[in-house]
Amino acid sequence: MDNREIKIRELEESDKSQMAKLAKNSNISNNLRDYFPNPYDEKDAKSFIEMTIQQDPAVSFGIEFRGELCGVISLMLQNDIYRKSAEIGYWLGEPYWGKGITTKAVDQITEYGFEKLNLIRIYAGIIEYNTTSMRVLEKSGFKKEGIFQKAIIKNDKIWDEHRYYILNKKM
Repeated sequence: MDNREIKIRELEESDKSQMAKLAKNSNISNNLRDYFPNPYDEKDAKSFIEMTIQQDPAVSFGIEFRGELCGVISLMLQNDIYRKSAEIGYWLGEPYWGKGITTKAVDQITEYGFEKLNLIRIYAGIIEYNTTSMRVLEKSGFKKEGIFQKAIIKNDKIWDEHRYYILNKKM
């Protein structure tokens, strides 16, 4: 696969239907924070897209594969003493799984975070059963920082959180 087939880009109002179609999937929401709507509809997509359009700097992007929106990736900028850090979060529509798309998107937003936002550190917290997401981060150079024991409640069960990080080599 040609890396140029995968890019992150700002979301547009015209992405609403595709975003809702892909995100209305419990295989996605089961791996995300509870504030991610389940079920997900066009109203949710419209609201999220409108929020991203207001961002300054932009920190949430659509993931595009061969000209089609296939997911979303974001950096959640931290504040106060953590102001040079961001948490990364992402989801990819199930029809696009297993193609290396998320790894390329993580590489792109990590570079953006370090180069354009002058971040020192990007990190992620992954629910223990989401081993695919752990592999994505490892392929992108993230290192496991530790395991937060019984730190997550998802779908009424208690899970460990696996924490990953990457540092800006230029800092």
